[in-house]
Amino acid sequence: MSEIDTLKAEIKKLSARATTMKMNLHDLSEELPINWESIPAVAQEAYAAYRELTEAREKLKQADKA
Repeated sequence: MSEIDTLKAEIKKLSARATTMKMNLHDLSEELPINWESIPAVAQEAYAAYRELTEAREKLKQADKA
């Protein structure tokens, strides 16, 4: 498996994780004010997932240029 194929597979997994985190955040917002205390933790998880996804996409972009 090439580096590009590996990165594409990683991006697919990270994208699914980011979508799940987005939905968790959305679900939490619909339940407010219930569980309002969990806002920072859920938001941090979503932030981290999208940060990892963005970094992986940038790595793929750089690998494509090489």
